[in-house]
Amino acid sequence: MFKLEKTKGKARRGVLETAHGSIQTPFFMPIATKGAVKTLSSDDMSDLGAQILLSNTYHLLLRPGLEAMKKLGGLHELMGWSGPILTDSGGYQVFSLSGKDKVGSIKDKVQVTDKSVVFKSHLDGSKIELTPELSIQMQMQAIGSDIAMQLDEVAPGDSDREVYESAMERSIKWAERCKKEADRVRSKEQKLFGIVQGGTHEDLRERSLKSLVDIGFDGYAIGGLSVGEDREDAYRITEFVADRLPEDKPRYFMGGGMPEEIVHYVSVGVDMFDCVIPTRNARHGTLFVWSQDPETCNLQHETPFYNTLHITNEEHKFDTGPIDPHCNCPTCKTTSRAYLRHLFATGEILAMRLATVHNISFYLRLMKELRNNIK
Repeated sequence: MFKLEKTKGKARRGVLETAHGSIQTPFFMPIATKGAVKTLSSDDMSDLGAQILLSNTYHLLLRPGLEAMKKLGGLHELMGWSGPILTDSGGYQVFSLSGKDKVGSIKDKVQVTDKSVVFKSHLDGSKIELTPELSIQMQMQAIGSDIAMQLDEVAPGDSDREVYESAMERSIKWAERCKKEADRVRSKEQKLFGIVQGGTHEDLRERSLKSLVDIGFDGYAIGGLSVGEDREDAYRITEFVADRLPEDKPRYFMGGGMPEEIVHYVSVGVDMFDCVIPTRNARHGTLFVWSQDPETCNLQHETPFYNTLHITNEEHKFDTGPIDPHCNCPTCKTTSRAYLRHLFATGEILAMRLATVHNISFYLRLMKELRNNIK
């Protein structure tokens, strides 16, 4: 499934094989939570050079649902996307629907037991029980994921040690059940990743990692970060875990992050990334622009290789220059800063689409330059 081709320090360059094509690592996955990257089509993503998209099991379980997704032929068919798809298991909703209290403490929203997670649907208030087995069935049989994630429990970034430990232990139990169910239902080409938990505690992370390696997965993710902890802790834990993961399996940092964070995580040996930042920021008029030619700039996480452009600011009202003179994306080829600011000021939906095209292009170009730098 994974071939490591080149290393530079701890940074890794490789190829990840899936049923829907090969993916060059390291790579970034634009987020198509409910089956679409917001404001963009599958053709847009293909034209921009996205190698793989990420969708979410929880949301697709609510709509259109497991049986409907099977009837529709899976997510590739439904959204007209011929490339690989990775699906999150739905476990993150344990954190996101619980607010900042301890996981499972808000009883009217989510209940977590060793058996399952019980959600109150945000659509109609009905109760949804998500088990490790149902998560795998939804991902592998209904959605048709190329890469499925185990169901895990995510503790908030400011949790006590006992909360981290409890979530980590439960995630290991769920990992065993996910692996067993995946071996029963998956096709030959479908892959399953385990998720290392344990918060900011190195000993908990090591226990989680060893247990998952003993179970045996096709790849391993570093979960439970970018959820409120300090960046320094995220850097420390990521390097600690990456140093101990099997070299012959892909490594996935879940949910991060800013461009300089991704550069750092690549430098310590991570291969795969996803984050809502490029699309969410775009919809609010914040764009990432290169500080110099990306082919020659120094991609170090300590140096400012990019700037953030707040296109709604008054200073851009009469700026007829491109969004980013170092970018050749469709937006930068056709759209001035003044025009994009005008679209945001008048509430035109086109503004969000054009900004999203640019930010996704920036992230995909960043990954391309990182791959070139390692090679």
